Amino acid sequence: MSRVNLAALLLLGLLLVMPQQSMQASLIDSIAEIEKSNCKVAHLRLGLVFTSDVNERALKDSGLYSPDSEDSSVDIAGRRFHSGTLNGSSIVYVKTGSASVNMATALQILLARFHIHGVIYFGNAGSLDKKTMVPGDVSVPQAVAFTGVWNWKKFGSEEKGHLVFGDFNYPENGENLLGTVEYEKINMFTPSEAPKEVFWLPITASWYEAATKALKDMKLRECYSDKCLPGKPKVVFGSKGSSSDFYVRNKAYGDFLNKNFAAKTTDTASASVALTSMSNEKLFVVIQGVSNIAGETSSNSGVSYLASYNAMLAATKFINSIPTPRLACE
Repeated sequence: MSRVNLAALLLLGLLLVMPQQSMQASLIDSIAEIEKSNCKVAHLRLGLVFTSDVNERALKDSGLYSPDSEDSSVDIAGRRFHSGTLNGSSIVYVKTGSASVNMATALQILLARFHIHGVIYFGNAGSLDKKTMVPGDVSVPQAVAFTGVWNWKKFGSEEKGHLVFGDFNYPENGENLLGTVEYEKINMFTPSEAPKEVFWLPITASWYEAATKALKDMKLRECYSDKCLPGKPKVVFGSKGSSSDFYVRNKAYGDFLNKNFAAKTTDTASASVALTSMSNEKLFVVIQGVSNIAGETSSNSGVSYLASYNAMLAATKFINSIPTPRLACE
């Protein structure tokens, strides 16, 4: 076969393959492809992240979310990213799954593949101080910390950590082979600064201030369907949150976190949201519905859902209160 004929066949093969590859890329990653072009998208979107089916149900039950089209979602690394509007504001939302590693992975994909102005996390949390927050309330913390990084000290070591297990022996305090635990800081990496160790991760100041204004006098839902809260729920600002890979339901440990770190809530995702957003230098805010009190069992099975629903309503009101910058077409 001549070189001319061979070249013609290769060219024909490329022409046949390219449309198929283009179509596959479009089907697999349609939203991401659109988002990557500044000239096709007139504005930045807000990223809405949450962890569970209950959170997604609250979003859909509200009737406030509208997809961009029938084919407005895309699957990336096993997560489904949805493009649409929340009461008129453009968003991309993703259900990340539980645990900090899932939240961090999904959020990093969201920030890497879409033009996101900032991140709003809404979900559920447990109260560590029932004098401050009870089920149904919504918490907008000012800072969160990942309290799951432990340096476990050797039993009998003279150097003691924050958490002394012997202090919790029952019925009397004493020695415990578990020894003590020192709470460690975590490494913070950003594009513009050298790596540093941090413990508290502050919510973006401008967004926290915007949330206090937008949600200050907000009326939350007391009932949904036939499920009602025992009292009138409220929005609580300015607290600190403890986040780790284990959800705290133990009263003694909850009291310890409250006493030693002034933490008022506990969850498994907010610190991942904070760390990932800060590492990407993105604005972010945390809005959580209190679904339980550490050490106490709720008698109302609908409290968790109402807490999530109230957090979603608060997140929506916050999103609608802030402007979304527009992209310059390059």
